[in-house]
Amino acid sequence: MRLKTFFVALAVMASHAGFAGVAHAQASNYPDHAVRIIVPFPAGGTSDLMGRMMGEVLSKQLNQPFVVENKGGAGGAIGSEQAARAAADGYTLLLSGIGSNAIIHGLEPKPSYDSNTDFVHVTQLAAGPNMLVVHPSFPAKDFKEFIAWVKANPGKFDFGQVTASSGHLTTEYLKQVADLNMVGIPYRGGALALNDVLAGQIHGMFTNLDAALPHVQAGKVRALAVTSLERNPLMPDVPTIAESGYEGFSAVSWTGLSAPKGTPPEIVEKLHQAMVKGFADPETRKRLEAIGLVVVTSSPEEFTKFVAGEIDRWSEVVKKGNLKFE
Repeated sequence: MRLKTFFVALAVMASHAGFAGVAHAQASNYPDHAVRIIVPFPAGGTSDLMGRMMGEVLSKQLNQPFVVENKGGAGGAIGSEQAARAAADGYTLLLSGIGSNAIIHGLEPKPSYDSNTDFVHVTQLAAGPNMLVVHPSFPAKDFKEFIAWVKANPGKFDFGQVTASSGHLTTEYLKQVADLNMVGIPYRGGALALNDVLAGQIHGMFTNLDAALPHVQAGKVRALAVTSLERNPLMPDVPTIAESGYEGFSAVSWTGLSAPKGTPPEIVEKLHQAMVKGFADPETRKRLEAIGLVVVTSSPEEFTKFVAGEIDRWSEVVKKGNLKFE
C-alpha cells in the first residue's frame, strides 16, 4: 500500500512538472499570435492614443500584432473588468490608468475588480498634467478670475465630468481646497466632453493637456491653469494652480500596462523589457513629450507600489467629497 502511494505521488509530481514545462515553453515562445490591449475608454481620447502608441511599440519589439480594443463605459470599469477576468496567458492586456485603476476604488459601489490583487502591473508608461480649459465666451480670462466668478455664481459653472477620471477627481480636489460649488455633467469619454466645451454647450473642464493643446493653440478654448507643480514647457504662459494661491496642488494623470493576475513572470518581464526598450527610442519619446507627457517606464515592483499609493490618495478625496459612482 505504501509502495502504491509512493508511485501515485511520483505520478502527480511528474504531471506537475509536465505542466510547468508546457507553461515555460509557452512563455518562452510568447507571443506567437496577436495580442489585444483593452483600452477601457472610447476611441479618440488620450487613453486611446496611449494604447495605440503602446501597441505600435510592442508590435515592433515583439514581432506580433498588438491590437487595441476599445471597451468604454462606467468610468473604465467595463473594460478593466474584462481584462481582469481574461486568461492569464499574456494575450489580453490592459491600458491601466489613474481613473480605472486608482480613483474608481474609492467610489461606491466598488468595482468588481481590485487593482491591488487582480492585476500584475507591468510598467507605468507616462504621466502628464491636466489643464483647466473654458469656452472663449466664458467671462474669466485667467485662473484667479475663474475662482472669483465661480464663488460669485455658485452652482452655475457646468464642467465636463468623465466619472472616476483624473479630470473628474482634479475638479473635486479643487472644489474641496477652494470651497467651490460647480456642477458636473456626465460623459462617457473625455473627447465627448471636450467637444461640448468647444461647442459652448458647457463652460469648461479639466482634461489632459495633450487633448486640449491643439484647441488652445487654435483659440477655440482658453487655458486657465495646469495641475502639475511646475509649468509645462509646451504652455509656459499658463500658470499652475499651485502658484495661483493653492500651494502644493498637484493632480497628474498617468497610464501604464497591466495584465491579469497569474500571468507568468517570464511574460511580464518580456513585456516590461519591450516597453523599456521601445520607449527609450528618442523618436518615440519625442512623440510623447511633444504632447506634454513625461515618459515613465518603471519596474513592475515600482509600478505596483505606485498604483497602491494612488488608490490611497484619491480614496481620501472621494471620501471627503462623498462621491458616488453612478
